[in-house]
Amino acid sequence: MTTPIHREALRFLVAGAINTATTYAIYLVLLPWLQYVLAYTIAYVAGIALAYALSTWYVFRVRRSTRGMLLFPLVYVVQYLLGVGMLQLAVSILAIPQKYALLVSIAVTVPVTFVLTRLVLTLRAPPISKGNG
Repeated sequence: MTTPIHREALRFLVAGAINTATTYAIYLVLLPWLQYVLAYTIAYVAGIALAYALSTWYVFRVRRSTRGMLLFPLVYVVQYLLGVGMLQLAVSILAIPQKYALLVSIAVTVPVTFVLTRLVLTLRAPPISKGNG
């Protein structure tokens, strides 16, 4: 038997895979024309809206709220700072090619993002009832 948090974690991984594939594609498209950190930044910002929609509707199944909408990007500020630090570490110190360095960053930031997202979206948020969502 799985617990609600395990189901949320599984849905978070599925939603994250969708978001990651989308943002990684954007990153790869931009990489030939932009410096890798700028390409990452643009792809990252584009993924925030998709992540919010998937997190509220699919992952945690909570109603969208002004509070959640305002706090949600803060989770991604933390993730961004951690992610860009890992990206630079991967490229500059570990000599990982730029097109693969983002994957290292993602592996480090996923657990942190799950915990912070869950806190921001589920604290005092009403769930979506089965009849409404």
